[in-house]
Amino acid sequence: MKDYEQLLKDSFKAVYESVHPDICLKPFIPKPQEGQKIIVIGAGKASAAMACAFERDYEGQCEGIVVTRYGHSAPTKNIKILEASHPVPDEAGASAVEAIINCLKTASPEDIIICLISGGGSSLLTAPIDGIPFKALQDLNKMLLSCGAPIQDMNVVRKHVNKALGGGLAKYAGNNKLITLAISDVTGDDPAIIASGATVADPSTLNDAKSIIKRYAIKPAPSILAALENPANETPKPNDPIFKNHEYHLIATPNHALKTAQNFWQEQGFHTHILNAEMQGDTNQCAHEHVDFIKKIYNGETNIKLPCALLSGGETTVHITGNGAGGPNTQFMLQSAMLLEQDPKIYAMACDTDGIDGSVDNAGALITPGTLKHAKENGLNPAEYLSNNDSYHFFQQINALVKTGPTFTNVNDYRVFLLLP
Repeated sequence: MKDYEQLLKDSFKAVYESVHPDICLKPFIPKPQEGQKIIVIGAGKASAAMACAFERDYEGQCEGIVVTRYGHSAPTKNIKILEASHPVPDEAGASAVEAIINCLKTASPEDIIICLISGGGSSLLTAPIDGIPFKALQDLNKMLLSCGAPIQDMNVVRKHVNKALGGGLAKYAGNNKLITLAISDVTGDDPAIIASGATVADPSTLNDAKSIIKRYAIKPAPSILAALENPANETPKPNDPIFKNHEYHLIATPNHALKTAQNFWQEQGFHTHILNAEMQGDTNQCAHEHVDFIKKIYNGETNIKLPCALLSGGETTVHITGNGAGGPNTQFMLQSAMLLEQDPKIYAMACDTDGIDGSVDNAGALITPGTLKHAKENGLNPAEYLSNNDSYHFFQQINALVKTGPTFTNVNDYRVFLLLP
C-alpha cells in the first residue's frame, strides 16, 4: 500500500523546489556591460535567496541591499541582506526602506538597478509617508490582516500610505534603467499587487483605498485618514514618465507550481484535475467548495476518473474571530476534515509555498481518513478549535502539521486532495 501521507509531502517539496530562485532566476540575469554597475535592491520572503542566486550567476560585479523576513536570509558577498518582520511589520522594515533609498542615491546615470521582488514585500517595505507615525501604520496592517480582506484590497490601502509601495521605489530610482524580477504570490500575477507594486504604476486611487477601509469597517488612526484625504499622496499612474526606462519580468508564478504538481501526481498514477488555480476568499468557504465538488465526483456527477489528485491554488483569507494560532491553510484543512467526516477514501494537504502558514512555524497540515478518530482519542473538539482560529494546536496534538522551515520562495498556496476509488 502506498504511503499517501509521504506522497503528499513529497509533492509539496517538488512544488516549491520547482520555483526556487536557484532554478528560475538565471535565465533573466542580464549580461554585464563595460562601464556599467549593477545595483541590486529587493524585498520579499524569497528576496535573499534571489540575491544569492543573482550574485552567484551574474558574470560581473554587483552590490546592493535587499530586505527579507526574519529567518529567511541567505549567504551573499556584496549584496547586504537585512531582515524585518512579516506579516505584521516592524521598524526594522522602515529602516530597511531608508537603507534601500540611500543605496539608490549612489547610482550613476549609466548604472542598472535590479529589483528582486517576491511575496511578503508589502510588509517588509513598510515605511510611512510623511505625517503618519509608524505605530499607526503598524496598527493599520494588523486591522487589514484580521478583517478577511483579500490581498488585492489590502495592498491598495498599503500603497497609499507607504513611501516605497505603489511605485515608490521607482520614484527613488530616478531615470536609471530599472529591471524588476519578480516571483508572483498573487492570483492573476498582477505586478501592481505583487509586493504592492513597489516598482510599477498604480492604477488604484486614494478614493479606492478609502472605500476599502469603509467596506471592511476598519478604524485606522486619524493620521491615516488624513493622509488618504491629501491629493499629494496619490501614487504614480501608468502614464507617468518615471516608468519609461523600466522592465518587469515574472520569473515564477503559481501556475508553474501547479503544473509541477500535475506532473508529480500523474507520474504516481493519478488523474489530475485543477478545481481552481486562483481560489480566493474565506478559507472555510473554500473548504466547502472543495468538499462539495468531491461529493459530486463520488456521486458520478462529473467525468473525472479515480484515483484523482484534485488540486487548487490561489490564496484564501481568514476572518479572525478567536485568539488561537494557525494560518489559512491549516484552518482550511481543519474545516475540510470536519466536512469530510471519516471518509476512508480521501487524503489531503494544504500548505503555503513559503513554508510559513500565517505567523506560526508550519507550512500547513494534512488530513487522513483517521484524522477525526485521532482527534477524538485525544479529547479534541474540532469545532471549538475552528471557531477559535486555533487549527495549529489541533493538528499539533495529532502530529499532522507539515513543517519544512522557510522554502526561500513564495508562489501562493498549494492544496491537494487524493481521491481513491
